[in-house]
Amino acid sequence: QVQLVESGGGLVEVGGSLRLSCVVSGSTLSMYVMGWFRQAPGKEREFVGRINRSGDTTYYSDFVKGRFTISRDNAKNTVYLQMNSLKPEDTALYYCARANRYLATREYEFDYWGQGTQVTVSS
Repeated sequence: QVQLVESGGGLVEVGGSLRLSCVVSGSTLSMYVMGWFRQAPGKEREFVGRINRSGDTTYYSDFVKGRFTISRDNAKNTVYLQMNSLKPEDTALYYCARANRYLATREYEFDYWGQGTQVTVSS
């Protein structure tokens, strides 16, 4: 049984930083591309970024480029999302997900999801 559990969310001021973690169980993490999504209140869930299996290639949506960094530690079965220079519009529920293809960006290209962790950026 594959499970993804996010943690690390919270309340942070504008310009602050947070690091989210996603622990994966029931699956060999090194075999999969992993991604992060977010969903703000009243909006559709959107793709934040992804990381390849070895961790040496990442891809981000334009709205987080230069501010967010995805990394992974396959030995710890954990994927990270480092978020810097946070803005109020970054407020959302953040999800990690396991991809079922290499160049995944769409929701249907991810087959397992965590329950999400809330990030709130106060102005």
